[in-house]
Amino acid sequence: MALPAKKQFKYWGIAAAVFAVVMWALGGVLMPFILGAAIAYMIDPIADRLEAWGMSRTAATAAITVGALLVFLLLLLLVVPTLISQMIDLANVLPQLLRDARAFASEHFPSVFEENSRIHQAVTSFMQTLQSRAVGVLQSVLGSAVSVLNIVVLLVIVPVVAVYLLLDWDRMVARIDELLPRDHQPVIRRLASEIDAVLASFIRGMGMVCLILGTYYAVALMLVGLNFGLAVGFIAGLITFIPYLGALIGGALAIGLALFQFWGDWVSIGLVGIIFAIGQVAEGNFLTPKLVGGSVGLHPVWLLLALSVFGALFGFVGMLVAVPVAAALGVVARFLTEQYLDSRLYQGQSHPSAVKQDAGAE
Repeated sequence: MALPAKKQFKYWGIAAAVFAVVMWALGGVLMPFILGAAIAYMIDPIADRLEAWGMSRTAATAAITVGALLVFLLLLLLVVPTLISQMIDLANVLPQLLRDARAFASEHFPSVFEENSRIHQAVTSFMQTLQSRAVGVLQSVLGSAVSVLNIVVLLVIVPVVAVYLLLDWDRMVARIDELLPRDHQPVIRRLASEIDAVLASFIRGMGMVCLILGTYYAVALMLVGLNFGLAVGFIAGLITFIPYLGALIGGALAIGLALFQFWGDWVSIGLVGIIFAIGQVAEGNFLTPKLVGGSVGLHPVWLLLALSVFGALFGFVGMLVAVPVAAALGVVARFLTEQYLDSRLYQGQSHPSAVKQDAGAE
């Protein structure tokens, strides 16, 4: 006999509350395991493809691991040192650039710096809010990533977790399927399949979009001769998965650096702007439709809300799980909407059950 709906709701509510408490209490400890699970999830289709070609799961995992190590070592030798150097130099140069920008604005727009002017008060309030938010986010990231777990340990644990999960991924999925409640197994399977489709389209697709755009921005900006082009491209590509934010921050940073480096050389400044314009056209018209698809179901506003809420509640780890949780909630919301539209509450007397009861009464 199936459990009453009230008790089922109670048990699922308790499970959700326990999950939230664990995330809040052990977020920093769970971070390498969440990252490892995300990496295993993204790479699992490659392992499945290698298995289809005749390799065992162990051989496929070993081949992927060796390939990933070779790519990592190649990047470590060729790209990472330059990237780190540019990021450090950019962090050192930014204060001077901001001082130069302030001097330029005070010379050409003196009303902004009049203490009694509304513009000055609005700009001051905005900068104070931005500074406080930035400090809070930085403290959250550092508190989760540095103080709780040493970076070296993190770099060791994540690959190990990813390899073991990748090796046992299919067995874990099969075991979880065996543990599903029998009465709800078809519905849970359907919802899980839809959530997997959303995540596969968004995470794997957006990962490819971020990689392609980051590489394009970095190479193009370095070819133009922009200082810190590799670092700017890395930043723009890294945050491309957040709608509009990657282009906004990357474009503003690149054009701001170009204005100070190429002042008077409007061709070079224009080329930097054109590079980001081409990147946005390519992302909106080719990359995202082809790699992500139009039926993912993660609206940009919903994604931003999930990142903000989970980041505020659970810190950096919350931002890591925000996308899959947002995808799951979106799928569940659409399922509940379908159930509502097919219920007597919505259809009233036109619902099949109501019509059948009326016919029986006659």
